[in-house]
Amino acid sequence: MKKLHKTLIALATVVASAAALADVNIGVSLSLTGPGSGLGIPMQNYYKIFPQTIAGEKVNLIILDDASDPGKGAQNARRFVTEDKVDMIFGSCLTTVAAAMVDIAAESGTVQLAASPVGMPPGKDGWLFRLPQSNTVMAHAMVGHMKKHGVKTVGFLGYTDAYGEQWLKEFTPVAAKEGIKVIATERFARPDTSVTPQALKLVSANPDAMLIVASGSGAAMPEMAILDRGYKGKIYQTHAAATKDLMRIGGKAIDGTYVVSGPAVIAEQLPDNHPSKKVAIDFVQKYEKAMGPGTRNQFAGHAYDSQIVLEKVLPVALKKAKPGTKEFRAAIRDAMENMGRTIFSHGVMHWTKDDHWGFTNETGVMLKVVNGDFKVD
Repeated sequence: MKKLHKTLIALATVVASAAALADVNIGVSLSLTGPGSGLGIPMQNYYKIFPQTIAGEKVNLIILDDASDPGKGAQNARRFVTEDKVDMIFGSCLTTVAAAMVDIAAESGTVQLAASPVGMPPGKDGWLFRLPQSNTVMAHAMVGHMKKHGVKTVGFLGYTDAYGEQWLKEFTPVAAKEGIKVIATERFARPDTSVTPQALKLVSANPDAMLIVASGSGAAMPEMAILDRGYKGKIYQTHAAATKDLMRIGGKAIDGTYVVSGPAVIAEQLPDNHPSKKVAIDFVQKYEKAMGPGTRNQFAGHAYDSQIVLEKVLPVALKKAKPGTKEFRAAIRDAMENMGRTIFSHGVMHWTKDDHWGFTNETGVMLKVVNGDFKVD
């Protein structure tokens, strides 16, 4: 009888322990098709080598394609919080798609870790954190480079959507402080296949430099239009264009283009005292071992950094609540806001309760396209 009693107690202990453990479920919405696929696919590639366990807990990634469409992104987010009961959402890699997911994540009290620099009005990003650098941080690096090269006037050619408008809004005052003026502004829609009228107007204004605000494979087309109209000045691209697609589509004509980026893309070229060098090299080695030499990508680096986030916040959140509960989701947000200075492959992150952007001004790196590759400039 005593033996049976002990057996029952042991069995009850095993059952209780099993009940106390629960998988951590992460909903991942990426643009795997459509114009944003050049950003989403590299992230998906890194998630193929994502650790299966973190802090002793099994981590399940539920990856869905949002097809570069805001409506589909919102649909994915709704599924994540209602059907999959996820503890956290990653995505999307496109600003417009990520923006469509924000309210759904917030309503459910679920952290959304966006892989795009999505801007929201004050008070609307309580559950939204960003993996990319803010446009202001990247504008700081870009304007410093422009000033160094004697740029006084800039022509702007950017998306009509939130990403383009945010860049114009945040770049203009940073540039103005350094005596650099935006003298011509033109816009285009993501699906557009030609920007000839806009290019003609901008080239006629003859600014010292052009700032193109586009992403992935869509970043080469507007630059080619400007070059085809005979523009001879400097051309700058944003961190959403820091991918091989820029050179693959633009070819030799893209040589000489300046691109602002996080440090992950050019890990080996960083000085030894750069805070992100060790982490960035680790990202490159892991990613290119799996995907092949030269496959590194700004957005694959964001996926790597999402792992760093989980490795830091999950042990803290697990001390407060179990996965699958609203208390656990809240504990994740609290842990992220109190994560402290953290080295990412893309720079130095320091989220706080009042700042869900986090990256410091030391983050941005200016690159130049030389012979079809990125070089630190």
